[in-house]
Parts: sequence; C-alpha cells; structure tokens
Amino acid sequence: MENVKLNNGLTCPVVGIGTFMLSPADAENSVREALKMGYRLIDTANAYVNERAVGRGMKESGVARGEIFLSTKLWPSEYENENAVDETLERLGVDYVDLLYIHQPAGNWLAGYRQLEKAYKEGKAKSIGISNFEGKYIASLETKWEIAPQFIQVEAHPYFTQKELRRTLDKYGIRLMSWYPLGHGDKSLINEPIFAELGKKYGKTPAQVILRWHTQMGFVVIPGSKNVDHIRDNLNILDFTLTDEEMAKIAGLDKNERYYHRTDAQLVQFAAWKPSFEKE
Repeated sequence: MENVKLNNGLTCPVVGIGTFMLSPADAENSVREALKMGYRLIDTANAYVNERAVGRGMKESGVARGEIFLSTKLWPSEYENENAVDETLERLGVDYVDLLYIHQPAGNWLAGYRQLEKAYKEGKAKSIGISNFEGKYIASLETKWEIAPQFIQVEAHPYFTQKELRRTLDKYGIRLMSWYPLGHGDKSLINEPIFAELGKKYGKTPAQVILRWHTQMGFVVIPGSKNVDHIRDNLNILDFTLTDEEMAKIAGLDKNERYYHRTDAQLVQFAAWKPSFEKE
C-alpha cells in the first residue's frame, strides 16, 4: 500500500473503500471483504446510516484496529450535540477514529469544527477534516480554526481537478480526498480515448487508470462498491505508474466542471435533516 503523509505527521493509505449509498448489510460485507484483501482505509459518515455495520465489518475482518485508518463525518444536525463524537464512536464500536470530518458547511458549522478540535485534543480523532468546504467556506474557516484540518473531502476527477482549492490546501499541507472519483458514472469521462489507450499499455481498465491518476495527483481516493470484484479492481492500481507526459495529457481534460452543484437551499435542508441512526 502507498501512503500520504499528513500535516500532523500521520500517514493515510492512498486508496480506501467508501460506503456512501451502501445499505448496512452491503457496508458490512464490503468493509469486511475489503479489509481481508488488503484495504486499510475505510470511509463512512453519520449520514450514511451504516456506521454500526462498518464497525461490524471491521471486527469480522480479523484485521487489528491499529492497522485500520477509519474515517467518518459528523452531520450538521449533530454539530451542536455535545455528545455527537462519543455517540459516533459508540456506533462504530471504537474508542477513536483516525479521521473525523464535518460533512457540510450547513447549520452551526463552526460549533461542529470546535467539536473536531476538542476530539483531536482528547485523542478521540487522530486527524480532522472538512467535507464540501470549498470557496467562501474554507476562506471563512481559515480565519477561525485553532487546528488546521488534515483533510478536505470534495468532488475531484480529471474533468474537475480543484485547481483553485488546491492553492489553499498547499499553503497548509491539507490533503484532498476525492469523491465522484470516476465522474459519477458519467460515461464520457471513462470513455475518453486516453484512458483506453493507457489501459491497453498497462493492462488496466480505464477506471483503474483514472484511480491511479488520483493517487499520482497526491489525492486519496475512496471508491465505493458492493461488488467484491470491483472492490478488488479498485485496489489493484499500485503496480504501475503513469509517466509525467501521460499525467500532462490527462491534465488536458480538465474542464473545471463539476457534476454536483449544491444550492444554499440544500444547505438549509441539510441542517434540518436528522439521520435515523441504526439502533443495533
């Protein structure tokens, strides 16, 4: 496994398993199987309502807790709940997480960030992050944080490489974790001729070439799947390296266009929505 070094000295695997949109049964299965085949990074969230299942999958895998980099996110409804961190740890069945995010810049997000800083100081979160905090949100947080985040999780792929955001990230050594890494199933990205051409050269699928591009950009990537073969393929990307010339060619695809456009009205809805957490 390759790792990236974080701005607090910790390391994080470059490839992990994401659990967005996975039912508890699928999340449990995917996490267990992913860990058995060599994954060491797992990403979940309060809002995915599968944290208990993720915790079960970890235990069933037989992999020691200390070998796993576990990431989760507080949802806006939890930002002012002073027990949110402990309740999250209880659902996961762990006494710390390796990375704790605030999920959206909605509601009282500064209270949420203060919870992260407190959890960090108490050892309940080994590193902290912000998710979907681009533009004015990271600019505002930058003036208020006591501890700079180690990660930001945002949409990123060859059509949208977060060039502007990365200028701020580079200033603080904040790492980028990509969601929609393959362009949200948009066939036009995966069917770009460059990926088929490079796939042929390296004996890889276009998706594997794109995932490798992410890691060579310095991004951490967390593709999710309930299909064990896809989970295996997504990990099988570290045995080849794209050349500088090939990376430059892929850079030519950047349209600075995202797939997901969040509105202010959605942020209001996010703040009002409370996940129905698993009971057991």
